[in-house]
Amino acid sequence: MSFTAVFQKVSEGYIGFVEELPGANTQGSTLKEARENLKEAIRLILGDAAHVALITILL
Repeated sequence: MSFTAVFQKVSEGYIGFVEELPGANTQGSTLKEARENLKEAIRLILGDAAHVALITILL
């Protein structure tokens, strides 16, 4: 599974998001920090989605 990450330089550092995943957005002081934060956001979203899917299947 692959996604397209978009990063933009802003006055406070960088913002980043993934259009394919609603809620996958972040910010960071540096591009490196924004990338790491976005990776974590994606992991959390996909983990939550898998958990909800599993509960739905079990119910």
